[in-house]
Amino acid sequence: MKAVVIGGTGLIGRRLVEILSERGHEVIAASPSSGVNSITGEGLEQAFGGADVVIDVSNSPSFEENAVLNFFQTSQKNIAAAEKATGVKYHVALSIVGTDRLPDNGYFRAKVAQEKLIKESGIPYTILHATQFMEFAGGIADSSMKGDDVILSTGAIQPVAAAEVSEALADVVEAGPINGITEIAGPERFSMAEFVRQYLTAKGDTRKVVADPQARYFGSIIDEQSLVPLGDARLGKITLKQWLDKQAVQA
Repeated sequence: MKAVVIGGTGLIGRRLVEILSERGHEVIAASPSSGVNSITGEGLEQAFGGADVVIDVSNSPSFEENAVLNFFQTSQKNIAAAEKATGVKYHVALSIVGTDRLPDNGYFRAKVAQEKLIKESGIPYTILHATQFMEFAGGIADSSMKGDDVILSTGAIQPVAAAEVSEALADVVEAGPINGITEIAGPERFSMAEFVRQYLTAKGDTRKVVADPQARYFGSIIDEQSLVPLGDARLGKITLKQWLDKQAVQA
């Protein structure tokens, strides 16, 4: 199978390229640095030539509301056009658990718009919804500072290691299109505050985490159901402690 990974040099894409290659597939890691740009359309048709599947794990360089919406809509339209022009028969995309539950979150609205375009493209597809990556803990802490404290929601999350998301994507690629959504989450559920508190403690970061039910996560108040699977989901095996221990060894 020939696969093209849009965003193939990023956190998820880089490992996905490695996994698919190890499984014997021909894989192209596509990104602006390799001359493939989904916003301008540059290099898409050349990269997609002879491809069986395109996997989109790209992300917007800006999280500003209008910029992120423009990124995902423009990118998906260009990708779909190139897929149709070159005869690609399967599209896989990475999205987020709970995209349709937080309408006041600009990033989530942009992902909903992207998913709508995928469904309307006429190209067989699978969308993988993932929960928040464990790798995001530091960024969540930094974006939630008020004064000297980290103010975070008591709402639930089920963080997953990025490596397990890449593995799940590889399985989705090999399984073929379901014309629907499948989900992956981590094996444990925490409040957002507790997740980040454990991360900071493990890193020796002395910032105080304050749990606040009204604290917003990128503009949204989250509850026990906002960001976790509500039905069947693939569960990762790597616990937060195991992931943190591995980070400490690699440091």
